[in-house]
Formats: sequence, C-alpha cells, structure tokens
Amino acid sequence: MSAPGLPVLRQGLRRLAASAVGLIYPPTCVACGAATGQPHALCAVCWSGFRLIERPYCERLGTPFALDLGVGSLISPAAIAEPPVFGRARAVALYDGTARDLVHRLKFNDRLDLGRTMARMMVAAGRELLEEADLVVPVPLHGLRLWRRRFNQSAVLVREIGRRSGKPYDLRALVRVKATRSQVGLTRHQRAENLQGAFRVTDTGRLRVAGRRLLLIDDVTTTGATGNAAARVLLRAGAAGVDLLTFATVTRDGV
Repeated sequence: MSAPGLPVLRQGLRRLAASAVGLIYPPTCVACGAATGQPHALCAVCWSGFRLIERPYCERLGTPFALDLGVGSLISPAAIAEPPVFGRARAVALYDGTARDLVHRLKFNDRLDLGRTMARMMVAAGRELLEEADLVVPVPLHGLRLWRRRFNQSAVLVREIGRRSGKPYDLRALVRVKATRSQVGLTRHQRAENLQGAFRVTDTGRLRVAGRRLLLIDDVTTTGATGNAAARVLLRAGAAGVDLLTFATVTRDGV
C-alpha cells in the first residue's frame, strides 16, 4: 500500500525531471528543428504552412468546399458521382506544405517520433469518428514492403491514436496479401484495379470486426482507392461500418 502523499511526490519528481531535460535539450519544432515553446510541436513558420481542414467540408469525403453553402449536411459533387465504400472520411490538413513534409519524414526518413504529433492532430480532427468507433485498424503494408521499410507508418499512428483516445485497436485484423505496385502516377481507375484482391481479414480478425464500427487509419488519402478497397473487405467480414481517418488528404475535382 502506498504511503500518503507518495503519488503526489512522484508527480513532482517527474515534472522536475522533465524541466531538467528541457533545460539541457530545449524543445524544437518537429518539422524544421527551430526552437518552440513545448515539445512535439510546430514553430510558427511551419504552422503557417498547414492548410487545416475545417467546416464547411463534404460530410462523406471530408474535403473542404471553396464556399460555405449553408447549414446542413453537405455532400460534394465528387461524393455524389462516386460514393465511397467507407462511410465518412476526415483528415487534419490538405496534402501540401508542412503536412506533406511531415508525412514524408515519417514514412521515408524513419521519423517515428512524428507519430505522436500527427496522431494528436488526428484525434482532434476525427473526434466524431473516434467517439462512434468500436475498434481502430491501420491500413496494412505487404510483408515485403514492411521488411524493406521496417515499420508501417499507419500502425505507428494507430498506436498513438489508441493511447490518446483510449480506443482499442487491432494491428493484425486486416492484412495485405498482394504486393501491389506503387500508386504514384496512377489514375483513379488504375489505382482501384491495382488494389483488387490486395486485402484480407484474418480468421481471428473476423471475430474482432464482426458487428463493430471500425475506424480505418492511414497517412494520406489520394483518390480514396485504398480506403475503399480496405473498407470493402472489412464490411464483407461483417463490420457494422467503416470510417476513414488520415493525416492529410488530396482534394477532388468539384470540391
């Protein structure tokens, strides 16, 4: 049994240790390395390079409208013309400037520490989806690509999102069984074709996803082909619904 006041003493010691570390290693911007007021944050210059997504935006795709079209549930022409398989998508920012730099550094420069900052923003941007989700699932990498990269950036984000939100997550329910070619440079139709048969829900995964609302996590949404392919497989496995949360998104025509 802990002595009276011991938890308070421990908290005080932790704060003291954090302050000492801050004096020796002052906090710096996670994007450019400039001095910041707090750790795992962005400086004013990098923050100004963010194009955060705020309402009004398409309630299905999460992409912003150029003009405020009024109060109510708003669906973009792109979502009406090609309704996504997933229910709703949300993202922190448009995929350019600082947002693109952070994604690239996490994915290609082994900056796993960025997962903490990016996940914190994703929890805020996807709060409504997280509140309704029963389970959080990352978009998986194929084994060969995972071996080359050594980590799955979506799984890094899922762990941090789960820790911050308290939501349960499963890193192995959905697997990638097809080594697809890079999506870069492909058209929307080519991307969808490239991902046919790419995902599978494991036998144990079926028990986890059946009847539950899922939140699918990825770093970027480009055309939505990856989210659609993964959501389709999860719904066929019995999921009650699948939403998509990413750090950044590319706008579609008509939005």
